[in-house]
Amino acid sequence: MSQPADLAADRHRRILELARQTGSVSVDALASALGVTPQTIRKDLNDLAARAMLSRVHGGAVVTSGVGNLDHATRAAVAAEAKAAIGAAAARLVPDGASLFVNIGTTTEAVARALVSHRELMVITNNLNVVDILAGRDGVEVIAAGGRVRASDRAVVGALAMDFIRGFRVDHAVIGASAIDRDGTLLDFDVEEVRVSQTIIAHARKVILVADASKIGRPAPVRIAGLDHIDYLVIDRIDPELLRACRDAEVTVIETGAP
Repeated sequence: MSQPADLAADRHRRILELARQTGSVSVDALASALGVTPQTIRKDLNDLAARAMLSRVHGGAVVTSGVGNLDHATRAAVAAEAKAAIGAAAARLVPDGASLFVNIGTTTEAVARALVSHRELMVITNNLNVVDILAGRDGVEVIAAGGRVRASDRAVVGALAMDFIRGFRVDHAVIGASAIDRDGTLLDFDVEEVRVSQTIIAHARKVILVADASKIGRPAPVRIAGLDHIDYLVIDRIDPELLRACRDAEVTVIETGAP
């Protein structure tokens, strides 16, 4: 049986996911959705606000300012089941014998976990978590980009990483984004990370964007690209406006469904 701390952590993950989907949450709606008292939800929101994951407002909370991302461990916990399904679906787009980039993100790491049984892959990555997942696997050659390692999530970013990536022209790129506007604009928080992502996109024949639905409509300040640079979007569920934008841009949408 789950301990109270486990139950609180699960509520926190669900609250964050709902907040990222809608931009704000109310105490009463959360209490009804999660089957707990308003007092419990108020304590949960205060805990999340103390950790800078949400900002408290009267009657509820709003997502934090779109100038900073959540920490890696928290992002990995949000929508974990959806990311696993997205990872499996994206991996099916990559044939044996392919070359590919895999960039930063907890959803791209889910793709890497689904690639472990592929054969004759060449994977170039600026994500040291992906290196840990795939290095040493039979049939997978892993090439790590060089450059400055960002301590918060083990991302390799900066000019050296970009120069390294320019030395390749691969079959597929698997990329993530911290946010997706409903018009299809891909957004992120860190300028250096965005420049590396843009370099990856420019040096791949096909680009696979992987994202869970909590990224839709989320605020983030730095533009990565538009849908005209994307070939596939793999997502758990998509809203009608973004789906129309994908159709207009001739992006193939693979919807895995909510877990």
